[in-house]
Parts: sequence; structure tokens; C-alpha cells
Amino acid sequence: MPALLPGLFTGLSLIVAIGAQNAYVLRQGLLRHHVGIVVAICTVSDVLLIGVGVSGVGSVVRDHPAVLTALRWVGALYLAGYGVRSLWSARRRQALRALEGGRPGRRAVIATTLALTFLNPHVYLDTVLLLGSIANQYGPERWWFAAGAVLGSVLWFTGLGLGARRASRVLSRPSTWRVLDLLIGVVMLTLAVRLVLG
Repeated sequence: MPALLPGLFTGLSLIVAIGAQNAYVLRQGLLRHHVGIVVAICTVSDVLLIGVGVSGVGSVVRDHPAVLTALRWVGALYLAGYGVRSLWSARRRQALRALEGGRPGRRAVIATTLALTFLNPHVYLDTVLLLGSIANQYGPERWWFAAGAVLGSVLWFTGLGLGARRASRVLSRPSTWRVLDLLIGVVMLTLAVRLVLG
């Protein structure tokens, strides 16, 4: 049980930083579009990755750098494409109502959420390798550490998605969406460049 709080804080420290996944959860929350599905996929993915890391599979990731290199390039291309699309969207004045008219279907939302989660090599380095290594220092208490990290993931994604959903009425001005698309585009392209540069 003493490992629960360290797990919670370590998990939050790794997940709260702005990234492609968080930016997408925020955007979907503001659009009020399939928020529950997006939050569920992100949370379940974290539970799976944390479990893999704590069970010791992180060493497999460490021993196969070619897999991470391939993921790095595919992830960089995907993020760059998403970033360019967001910047293109930021050029037009559009309100939340206009965005709602052209929302992608459930399958597209699921595919995008999975891609932004699993095509990011940092998720394997942070969640599987780093979090798994820290958890295993707690010995038999490592699953309490994992439970704390899972709790952090549930709290973060639920708070981000549902909090953004509640804020969507306030943030429905076209200028707000242009700024949001601009920020998301910059974040995605920055992450893509960082992935390419290693």
C-alpha cells in the first residue's frame, strides 16, 4: 500500500505533459464528440502498457531498439500530417458549430486515438520501460505502485476529457478554435521533429 501514492504521482508526472494524445483528448472534449470512447481507449491503453511494464516486459523493449526506431519514423510522419491538418484548419474562421458539422465518425476517432497512443515511441519508453523499472524497485509492492499509476491515468484522462466537454460552451468562439488548432498543430509538428531528431 505505501507504493500506491508514489505510483500515482509518478504516473501523473509522465502523463500530464502536453503531447499528441492529450491534445487530441482536449480537442474531442471541446467538440463533445465521442469523448467517452476516447477517454476509455486512452485509459485502457495505459492500464495495458503499465501492466506490461510492471510485469517485466520492458526489458524486451530495451533489447529491441529497431522496433522503437521504426515506430519513431511512422509516428513522426503521422504527427506531422496531423499537425499540418490542424494548422490548415487554423487558417479559417470557424465556430464550434461548424466544426461539429464535419466531425469524423466513431471508427475514425477510434483509429486516431489508437494511432496517437501506440505510434508514439515515448509511450513505450515512459510507460513500459521507465515506469516499469521504477515499479520493480518496490518488489512485492510493485502492483500497488502500478495501481497508483493506473489511478493517475484514470483521473487525468477523465478530468481532461470531461472538463473540456464542460468548457466547450464557453470556448465556442471561432477565434478560440483558431488558437486551439494553431497550438495543436505546433505541438504535433514539434513532437514530430523531436521524434525524427531522436
